[in-house]
Amino acid sequence: MESSTPVTPSRRSKRFQPLVTPVKTDAFVDKSVIWTDAPCYIRPTIYEDYQVLQEDEGWQPGPGMQTVFRKSFKRTKNTAPASRKGLSARRSAVETETFEVGDTVLVKTQSTKHPSVGVIASMWEFQGREDLEDDNSQMMVRIHWFQHPSELPRIRAKREHFENEVYFTLASQAILPPSCILSHCIISEVPHTEPTARKRNNCITTTAEENTLFYCRLAIESRSNIYYDFHWAAHKKQALASSNEDLANGIRWHVAVETTPSRRRTNKRTKLKDIAEESADDSVRGRDYENDEPPSEPDDHLIPSVVDDASDSETALSGPIDDTPKTPSRKRKRILSTPKSTPSKKRAPKLAVPTPHSKAALRKRSRKAPAVRVPPPNLTQEHYNQLQNLPPDPWLRAMHVLHVAARPDVLPCREDEYSHVLRTVEELLEEGSGGCVYISGVPGTGKTATVHAIVRELKRMAENNETNPFTYVEINGLRIPEPSAAYNLLWETVSGHDVASDGHLKASAKEALKQLTKHFSAGARAGPAGHACVVLMDELDQLVTAKQDVVYNFFNWPTIAGSKLVVIAVANTMDLPERVMTGRVRSRLGMIRINFQPYTTQQLEKIVHARLKEAKEGLEKPPDVINADGVKFAAMKVSSISGDARRVLDICRRAVELVHPKRRAARTEDVKEVIKVLQNSPTAAYLRDCSLHERIMLASLLRCIKREGVEEIRWGEIENQHIVYVEALTSEGDPSRKPTPGELGLVLDSLVASRAMIVEDGVNAVRKPPRERRVILNLEQTEVERVLSEVGGRTWATALGVGA
Repeated sequence: MESSTPVTPSRRSKRFQPLVTPVKTDAFVDKSVIWTDAPCYIRPTIYEDYQVLQEDEGWQPGPGMQTVFRKSFKRTKNTAPASRKGLSARRSAVETETFEVGDTVLVKTQSTKHPSVGVIASMWEFQGREDLEDDNSQMMVRIHWFQHPSELPRIRAKREHFENEVYFTLASQAILPPSCILSHCIISEVPHTEPTARKRNNCITTTAEENTLFYCRLAIESRSNIYYDFHWAAHKKQALASSNEDLANGIRWHVAVETTPSRRRTNKRTKLKDIAEESADDSVRGRDYENDEPPSEPDDHLIPSVVDDASDSETALSGPIDDTPKTPSRKRKRILSTPKSTPSKKRAPKLAVPTPHSKAALRKRSRKAPAVRVPPPNLTQEHYNQLQNLPPDPWLRAMHVLHVAARPDVLPCREDEYSHVLRTVEELLEEGSGGCVYISGVPGTGKTATVHAIVRELKRMAENNETNPFTYVEINGLRIPEPSAAYNLLWETVSGHDVASDGHLKASAKEALKQLTKHFSAGARAGPAGHACVVLMDELDQLVTAKQDVVYNFFNWPTIAGSKLVVIAVANTMDLPERVMTGRVRSRLGMIRINFQPYTTQQLEKIVHARLKEAKEGLEKPPDVINADGVKFAAMKVSSISGDARRVLDICRRAVELVHPKRRAARTEDVKEVIKVLQNSPTAAYLRDCSLHERIMLASLLRCIKREGVEEIRWGEIENQHIVYVEALTSEGDPSRKPTPGELGLVLDSLVASRAMIVEDGVNAVRKPPRERRVILNLEQTEVERVLSEVGGRTWATALGVGA
């Protein structure tokens, strides 16, 4: 008998499982469910028995509580339609259904299309509490999950499957109330479709609740997308043949897989029967992949053990085995005699072995990756397809590749950042844990292009089974109507909703937030479809709100145990987490921070020359379209101001466009002419004509925008910053007297009259105190920073953070 002392909860099977419909503590008390048999096993209650109940802070186990296991229960359900009235009609429409341990059932989950499939592993109730009445006892059901192919991560190595085929999970279970069970279902080892009309596809087409016939021939470790040969009928028979004590723990339903013989506990498990990779019925089962590798000898050192370490004395059975007594198994754990270790080697082939393609995947993952991976080519990008169709004109091709919208395959000067982020995200996927990577840097430093290359590489690796599968979603702060809309995009991805075929979910942001919070804090109420999710949050600065709740939630969810959420946040501000998070919360985030420094002159030259080299590919002895000195001059000019790669690309492209009719290479003089034209834009001309205090007020507004992370700034904040900048930005010949609030109001009116700034207006704004009214910039921020830095010199550039 085990002690009833609470122990530290285990989290071994809570990852890569989706959220089952959330339940409250009182949901485990169901008056429509009654036990139909006598207790089969009683023991003192342990923490795992009531862990799901303790999520309700008001519930605590009583002294002397016992867990009473049973093997069946009966549930009554009234099926009378609403139109039928009367007691006799309702009585005649009552259905009774009995569920037993070992029954395969459909379970209600948060999946939007179909219920999940599972097998009842055990069931129990609690007795012995002083305040617990017999008719109000909590009834628990442990479900071991199967998985639909549609419940697997979207980005993975695809394989063909039959309609309604499901996979048996190695060790994925959940504790639920009986009300979550919908009905019985049937698991067959033979496809229910006719062999002559057999049709295979890559999607589940019959997912309605009334469909209760499923086909299972493989077990799966969904986190790594590794498949194992599996016989459901033999596994079920062996699990039900276990003793009541072993069956109560639910571990008898776990599947033991092939592992290294030298590892501990390998010879202490009863093993699955070895199943040949290529069998006579391969014509019915088909191969795992279209391009399967030929069967090879299993690499024992590459096959992981997925069975929980906590189940040392437990076994996962499938197929006929010897009738070894179960009671002495715990004693034999510590006996190291040679005669008993020798026969265990003969039983090694009885472990479940991976399918041929899964073996190949394990071999790929065992190889050490290079220290720095080169970003993979992305030949599907539209601009490269257009480049192949362009005429062999060196100037036209150069203008095409120098366009800021062109994303090259190779990212010069960002190899270290690329390798760091890729390695971090890959490790999080392999561990099955959540995390956050925060990428900051001024605009034009290659943040988004680098992250997109990383995502392309991760997708390629997952589709080739070189890393664990995952689901991906990109949220751009500039492409959503409001920050809270990010909740809807993430929930659509997490819930498995197919936007392409069904459109966007018709749910409010508040409801999406509620569902996401329940999903990431699901705890023990988990189902079979959970998996890793990678979220790219670009332009994170645009998602900052007054309450800062959106950014806080996206930073906080990855810290929840078992969330499997990996957030890659891209922003222009370095200190955004410090401004959003409190000190206590920030200390436990543990996010990886990477800052992209502005490009130097040499780096900008390298970027331009790399693109020009791509434009020359496929041409015979193409002439130079821009001299190296012209590129160097443009790079020096941009690096001294902002280090923005987009700026130098735009200058070089316009210089090539300028000399295109003359069919000669652009020289330094041409580059200077382009820069002069860009500097004399209407915005630049207006800013140069502004008075000193007008320029100081614009600089104050820019400073407040960077500090607060939002575009709307209170007038009082701008006034305070203006007074500070009067001392910092004025030179010897400028007046140093601090302006009064009335004088600052006149400066603001002048900027508002020229539409450089906009002040909050309307009935509600008039009721506010003047210092509480909001002000926004109506000019392009980067252009204002550039011109103010050029006019004011190094002091202004340092204050504005330009070229730092």
